[in-house]
Amino acid sequence: MAGFVPAIRASSRRDKALEENGAKPGRYSTPTRVLLALPAAIISFLSSCEPALADLKLCNRMSYVVEAAIGIDDKAATATRGWFRIDPATCRIVVQGTLNADRILLNARALGVYGASPIPQNGSDTLCVAPDNFVIAAARLCRSGQTPAQFTQIAPAQTDDGNLVAYLAEDSEYDDEQARLAAIQRLLVIAGYDAAPIDGVDGPKTQAALAAFLKSRGLSSDVVQSPNFFTTMIEAVQSPSATGLTWCNDTPHKIMAAVATDDGKSVVSRGWYRIEPGKCLHPDVSGTPKQVFSFAEAVDAENRTIKVKERPLNWGGTTTLCTRESKFETNEQGDCGSRGFAATGFTAVDLSAGGKTLRFAMP
Repeated sequence: MAGFVPAIRASSRRDKALEENGAKPGRYSTPTRVLLALPAAIISFLSSCEPALADLKLCNRMSYVVEAAIGIDDKAATATRGWFRIDPATCRIVVQGTLNADRILLNARALGVYGASPIPQNGSDTLCVAPDNFVIAAARLCRSGQTPAQFTQIAPAQTDDGNLVAYLAEDSEYDDEQARLAAIQRLLVIAGYDAAPIDGVDGPKTQAALAAFLKSRGLSSDVVQSPNFFTTMIEAVQSPSATGLTWCNDTPHKIMAAVATDDGKSVVSRGWYRIEPGKCLHPDVSGTPKQVFSFAEAVDAENRTIKVKERPLNWGGTTTLCTRESKFETNEQGDCGSRGFAATGFTAVDLSAGGKTLRFAMP
């Protein structure tokens, strides 16, 4: 499956962001922000004409737990390092000490628990990354175990303490408190609890959903304020559920999955959802569809379909629906090929008992 990658536009940002992070409004020329054309997700930053000479910090004001990789472009050499996990409403230092660079670049991705990536990136630089924690000294020529990814140039702000900061944000421009609450709402919805809309606004429905979640997991209300709360929530979401559809990956490979729903009027297929080895995931099947369908396949680090005994390692069925290699959602299931889609065999999922867990294992 092809990665989803970012486009850019600029817009204004409030001086409040400066005040909350140690900078004074008006210290710089008109602030700018870069929009990564992901469904509502952006990277915001403040312009700085000076080279980076201090710690570089990334702050997450999105409703997603993200992983970030940075690129350091210094004359003829370009290096990358990652992945840095950053929870909502938190910051993380990604470069410590003096940093001399002609350009600083960024690639950000949401965790696989969110399904089809909400952070596509269309940056102008293609640099190498690796699946796990990595440092790549020569990042423009990928070697074994490395894959190309799109990076976007950023210009962080320099705060009064001499450090540099860049913000990951969404169109709704959450503050820290709103971002944290919206992130909790989002994971509650993925786990099957009614906390919608995901808006960062507290209310009885969100509180009831959160209380039900905590009770079902045997957790006290104090855990909500724990610095590891998002880890706790994600672990819960990545475990089998008694309601809805759950995919569990029992293979050593990454699995990409697609889901389809039939409401009696049309069939909508969408993907791809990334399921890491040993993890489970609940696709966001909303409403009360009359029928649900599933397809999944194992892929390698370059997103190529894995084969076992010359046969693709996938899990599908006899219902032909449309998919394509990149992120997709379509309610047209006829003549897939002429529309740039592939005809793929899905299997029907029986949810009459309230829930179904599909476990993907090696043959």
